Amino acid sequence: MELDQASEAMWVDVIRRMDEVYSELLRNETDLERKNAELEEAQTFISSVIASVSDVLIACSADGRIKKVNPAFLKLTGHEEKAVLGSRIFGYLAERDRPQAERLIAAGHQGNVMEGDLHLVAADGHEECLAIRCAALFDAGRRRIGAVLTGRPISELKQAYEALHRAHMNLQQAQRRLIEQEKMASLGRLVAGVAHELNNPISFVYGNIYTLDRYRKNLIFYLDAIHRGEAPERLAELRKSLKIDAITADVGSLLEGTIEGANRVSDIVKNLRRLSFSKAGERQAVDVGRLLRNSAHLAAKAKNAQAEIVIDGDPDLVIEGHEGQLHQVIVNLTDNALHAVEGRDGARVQLAARRLDHAIEITVADNGPGIAEEDMGKIFEPFFTTKAVGEGTGLGLWISFTIIEDFGGTITAGRSKDGGAEFRVVLPVADGRS
Repeated sequence: MELDQASEAMWVDVIRRMDEVYSELLRNETDLERKNAELEEAQTFISSVIASVSDVLIACSADGRIKKVNPAFLKLTGHEEKAVLGSRIFGYLAERDRPQAERLIAAGHQGNVMEGDLHLVAADGHEECLAIRCAALFDAGRRRIGAVLTGRPISELKQAYEALHRAHMNLQQAQRRLIEQEKMASLGRLVAGVAHELNNPISFVYGNIYTLDRYRKNLIFYLDAIHRGEAPERLAELRKSLKIDAITADVGSLLEGTIEGANRVSDIVKNLRRLSFSKAGERQAVDVGRLLRNSAHLAAKAKNAQAEIVIDGDPDLVIEGHEGQLHQVIVNLTDNALHAVEGRDGARVQLAARRLDHAIEITVADNGPGIAEEDMGKIFEPFFTTKAVGEGTGLGLWISFTIIEDFGGTITAGRSKDGGAEFRVVLPVADGRS
């Protein structure tokens, strides 16, 4: 069959177009295969990531029907994936957690991110607490169709936290016991130190009372003679032999001395009572000058110290705190200073108080050997001490640090101008006075 020129050109054009369409189909097929491979790779990657995530992942509809879970969920609950898909999530939770689960899913479906705790029933029957974070689940058209729940098991964490809390409470109790023991030991040392000081006025009062009792007997004997109507000569003889004139002249001074001794005992007892810690939370205005004088006096008597103690301070300084606890701090610092200068020629301890802008600075310094550089960073650590075994517990400075910190102040250690140790305590003034 012969074709004219026009028909032949038409068929050539048709064949050319068929080749182009075929080539396009080949290209589309190649692109489709490449995209399918990329999609499979992406699905494999996503599945691998989901499978490797240790947190529980659950995708569910708005009514709680499970659409997807990860292996962590299946391992925890002990179910097969085909048995889980399509079931409702509430069946895998503790009954009491259903209202919370409904709130989380509803929040996620509405596009809100919400967090909460849910208890998942594990394969062995125990409840595993999960820290759940819920967000929205979207379809291909970016429409919200449910919620995605991700949860991290925290049962062991909660148990560890509870154990840590119990250990912390036990540590606090042990710390309180140590503090009380150190306080009692400190009080015991002070009481032992002032025992002989109490003995002096008590012995003085006792001696005076004994003498007054002897005078009383003589006076009664003389008065009885008067009442019996003895002759004047006899009364004169008794007055001389019983030393009535000397007794009447001496009674006044004996009574004054006895009252002075009793007042001295009362003052010592009051100073000791200030060391009571029965009202640890109570705060009141504390006279700094009296605090330094009493603390230095008690510390010196406790150690029977021979060092010179100098007290220097601005007048009318008042800080706010518990006087007994502040006594504990100053007595402890003074005791340490006296220990540092023990046996040294020209031993000297200085206590000073100065007014700052809105605080009061108290310093306790000595001319001893000072604090070693390597010890400076751990001087306030519990149980650290440079004293010999049996001479110190290593708790004094730590307790002092704790007390000052509780009162909103600071305590630091350094070197004094004489090369010894110097402790600097800064405390707020009472009632905002400066």
